[in-house]
Amino acid sequence: MKIMILIEDTCGNPACAYEHGLSVYVETEKHKILVDTGATAAFLENARILGIDLGQVDTVILSHGHYDHGGGIPAFATQNPHARIYLQREALGDYYHGNRYIGIDKKIAALPQVCLLEGGCRLDEELEIFSHVTGRRLWAKSNLSLKRRTGGLELQDQFQHEQCLAVRDGERTVLLSGCAHNGILNILDRYRELYGDMPRIVISGFHLMKKGDYSPEEEEDIRRTAEELARYDTLFCTGHCTGQAAFDLMKPIMGEKLIQIHSGMRIL
Repeated sequence: MKIMILIEDTCGNPACAYEHGLSVYVETEKHKILVDTGATAAFLENARILGIDLGQVDTVILSHGHYDHGGGIPAFATQNPHARIYLQREALGDYYHGNRYIGIDKKIAALPQVCLLEGGCRLDEELEIFSHVTGRRLWAKSNLSLKRRTGGLELQDQFQHEQCLAVRDGERTVLLSGCAHNGILNILDRYRELYGDMPRIVISGFHLMKKGDYSPEEEEDIRRTAEELARYDTLFCTGHCTGQAAFDLMKPIMGEKLIQIHSGMRIL
């Protein structure tokens, strides 16, 4: 298996662009996969610099319906019109942060290679998409400012549009999420419910970034999350929406089980 961070918020390879967004390339025995496409087309040039031919990608997974994960889909589809693009139907909703629209381009739905899902989907023995994460323990307070507008109402986003990808390579499984809006602990609860074990590697933002200081309660929630993650024999690779302050709180607790991702970085 090969895993590369094509784009992320921070610079890892000086030759690569970085932006507020996420795109991960995964290569298995049978597949070449994109999980998310960043906010713009910048990940395409990063892939070229890194020697990755995105024309060979056969599967694209959109983790959720926010622009910083799906903004590059139209440009990618121009270069590669054959790869199947999987997203939850709910990802086409109208999502806002305050008065700012943060959803994806609705034209994406018209692409002929798009597959709109309403729940999980097993693609084959290597790849499975799952959703319906309903737990709310230690749910990040940063989610409270994210809304969905529907039928003239503005409602708290419950992130039904979020999906995760489990990639199985022999006995090793990698779990990929975009921002873990539903909470990384709740996603792992759902993973264990479905598969009965834990992934060897998790690649995901934790959506803990916040403007300003954390409250004592928020700091305690972050530490409690790190303490639980540290119990598992799993490597957690995080960045994007986790935030440096949260990472710095978690790292002393998790040690080598927590690493920070950057644009142009190879994980495997």
